[in-house]
Amino acid sequence: MAFPMLMLAAAGVQAGASILGGIGAKQSAQLNAFNLGTEKRLSQAEAAQRNNDRMELYRSNLSANIASFAAQGRDIGADRSVSAFLDRQREIAVSDTERSNFMAMMEGLKIDSQAAATRQEGRAAMGAGFIDGFTTMASGLHKYGQVK
Repeated sequence: MAFPMLMLAAAGVQAGASILGGIGAKQSAQLNAFNLGTEKRLSQAEAAQRNNDRMELYRSNLSANIASFAAQGRDIGADRSVSAFLDRQREIAVSDTERSNFMAMMEGLKIDSQAAATRQEGRAAMGAGFIDGFTTMASGLHKYGQVK
């Protein structure tokens, strides 16, 4: 009579291990999704820094260009070619920052998708663990009934 009880106990232990494995997989997936969220925030901070760097470069170049034009004796306010040059430099800087913002937004969306997929994988692994645990226990009970 001890052998059937041992079989039933083994099935219970195996079922419990499957369930705990599923729960652990879900918790691991949640941690990975959290880490992806942290990565997204870091990416946003890097994008903001790139924008700040680009605008600082623009301001520095603007000052140097104005000084250069003034040293050449060109009237900054009245010379249309100087004004057109400075306007074009501003357009380039704005375009660079807009492109950087767009790329950061796309990277954020990609990371959001990865995090959602990771969370879903964790939920699926947990569900599979419960199902595996249930079927293992049901099989153990069936075998116990046959042997007993």
